[in-house]
Amino acid sequence: MGATENNELEYQIIETAKQLFIEKGFVETSMSDIAAKVGINRPTLHYYFRTKDRMFQAVFGSIVMSLLPKVQEIIQQELPFIDRVSLILDKYITLFTENPDMPKFICGEIQRDVNHLLDAAKEMQFEETFLIIKERLLMEMEAGRLKKVPIHTIFITFYGLLTFPLITKNLITSIFLKDTTDFSVFMLEWKQYILFHLMNLLGIEKEN
Repeated sequence: MGATENNELEYQIIETAKQLFIEKGFVETSMSDIAAKVGINRPTLHYYFRTKDRMFQAVFGSIVMSLLPKVQEIIQQELPFIDRVSLILDKYITLFTENPDMPKFICGEIQRDVNHLLDAAKEMQFEETFLIIKERLLMEMEAGRLKKVPIHTIFITFYGLLTFPLITKNLITSIFLKDTTDFSVFMLEWKQYILFHLMNLLGIEKEN
């Protein structure tokens, strides 16, 4: 098997594992489930990923690495802070709209075994991105461009407002929307409310 075929099969394994982890959860998904779905045998699967934990790191890594480099790049741009937040929200909303069960999967893993998730995050250098964001926030606060607010308050406000509609998508669609096609439009409107609350929290004046 050539290098290209190896890479294609590895990608297929990771994407299949991601789908099964999201659908069934990490614990309920077996290596046999993944192998069967891909259409390979267990020894072939173990050639690529020796353990299910290694598989989880690869799956989580594919999620994180599709987003973190973009977030790092945006946060370091010389733009008004709220404009950078707006661009970051666009990336998150696109990712979660294309992968609607992903927030539920991540929240489920946080509840099931947060240390397992954090270990995978460390492998992907998630801490490095978090430190860059934290440093930028503190720098903006020290310069007087943002109100001094605890970092955890900003974190919870941002992710709480972003993820709750995604986790409760079925409920929101059933009660408030005509059908699921309206949800993407709803999320774009909801983005403006997230920005509104962050601006109030951080004391950012709205430009006329």
